Amino acid sequence: MSSTFLGMPATPPRSPYGTGNLRGDRKFPAAAHDELRNEQLRRNLGKATRTIRAKRLNVTGELPDWEQLRDAGSAIKTDTMNRLPELLEQLERKVTERGGTVHWARDGVEANEIVARLVRATGSKEVIKVKSMATQEIGLNEHLESIGIIPYETDLAELIVQLAHDKPSHILVPAIHRNRDEIRQIFLKEIPGVDPRLDNVPAHLAAAARAYLREKFMTTKVAVSGANFGIAETGTLSVVESEGNGRMCLTLPDTLITVMGIEKVLPRYQDLEVFLQLLPRSSTGERMNPYTSMWTGVTPGDGPQDFHLVLLDNGRTAALADRIGREALNCIRCSACLNVCPVYERAGGHAYGSTYPGPIGAVLTPQLAGMHAAKDDPNSSLPYASTLCGACFDACPVKIDIPSLLVELRHQHTEQSGTTAEKLAMKAAAGVMRRPTLFTAAQKAAGLGRVLAGRDGKISHLPPPFNGWSDSRDTAAPPKQSFRAWLASDEGAATMRAAAEDGRNQQQEEK
Repeated sequence: MSSTFLGMPATPPRSPYGTGNLRGDRKFPAAAHDELRNEQLRRNLGKATRTIRAKRLNVTGELPDWEQLRDAGSAIKTDTMNRLPELLEQLERKVTERGGTVHWARDGVEANEIVARLVRATGSKEVIKVKSMATQEIGLNEHLESIGIIPYETDLAELIVQLAHDKPSHILVPAIHRNRDEIRQIFLKEIPGVDPRLDNVPAHLAAAARAYLREKFMTTKVAVSGANFGIAETGTLSVVESEGNGRMCLTLPDTLITVMGIEKVLPRYQDLEVFLQLLPRSSTGERMNPYTSMWTGVTPGDGPQDFHLVLLDNGRTAALADRIGREALNCIRCSACLNVCPVYERAGGHAYGSTYPGPIGAVLTPQLAGMHAAKDDPNSSLPYASTLCGACFDACPVKIDIPSLLVELRHQHTEQSGTTAEKLAMKAAAGVMRRPTLFTAAQKAAGLGRVLAGRDGKISHLPPPFNGWSDSRDTAAPPKQSFRAWLASDEGAATMRAAAEDGRNQQQEEK
């Protein structure tokens, strides 16, 4: 006789620990401490983010209905998340009807194996790639290299990062932490046959990269792309970019493999009207993308004749199962939140340890890969990598309430951490505050802290275990008299009586 389980379903699995690029080696405070010492990095980031912020404000200010567009984008994404399973099945049907093949990948390991198998089937030992956060997330390049397949990044910034054996530090501008002189040195060292007289003029650097990539575009038979949007209604995929490298990768090769996070689906073709206005203005500060490529399946005699779509989960259904945290899946990867974040501007993207840095990374990464997958999990520090100033919420084109999500993740981290010194301290404080006699005694004892204060009335160094607090901030010395003591004194009573009398007199005057 079979039994039926009527309890709550288990939480879907998150991205496996140690795979891909969703977890750093160190917690954020330690990594950020080192990055803050890099003055060149801070200059590069400060200049770049200020420029992008100014451009964005100019082009968003031109639209009288900008806030209505944000509302529309938020509503469409919320509707998408509410109907995600049915929309993904519809997308699969439409892609298949137009001659494409759809693959479902539960995690990054499975996605890498699918892509590797498809590339091997073509006999090619090389692939050209369009900039893709999803493939960076799963570590596709590293996996392909491990089996003898060479991936070539064709986005200029991604190429710089790849040639430097570096990691991206920004969602939109992966090489934002590099300046012209550094890029020149990278090209001289890593690009075969580059002119040794190459200078640091941006146009000359771009020309050197273009000459290097041109041969790859013309000879490589397999391309791997990401997707900004996938339209369930028609099976259409879309990539937006600024350099034209995407257009080359999406049209010239015989085989095209697209890796798309399942949250990138949109219900209707008409929805692009909203997002193709929101995305370029929020990301690059442009009115429209220079290159917007869309394709639907396979067209005989035109473009790639073998198209594969890999739908990537990798923890997304786990995020979707979180009633509050699922809002992070609305992200369209514009990077507007990074460009306004004071923490990101100073610490840089590498301090987050994930493909997704900045405010959105601080909420998305822990949901995709978890915060308690190992002891002292580096991801557990990410929700605290914020001042909660709210600038990210104001800038987000789809109105993701990132500060509230960060607070929720801090709550989840605290609940899952078990017994900690902080929990014990809070429990002890609650016990004292529930008992007026103990609370009064504690206030009197706290007054002794005045002996630790300097002439400026501030305490610069607290004894353990409170020294962590005073290491980064000054503490005001306790007052000579607590409010409760003052209120119980003759002076306090007289002041309250006078205030009450003033209130009565004012009421009489108003009558």
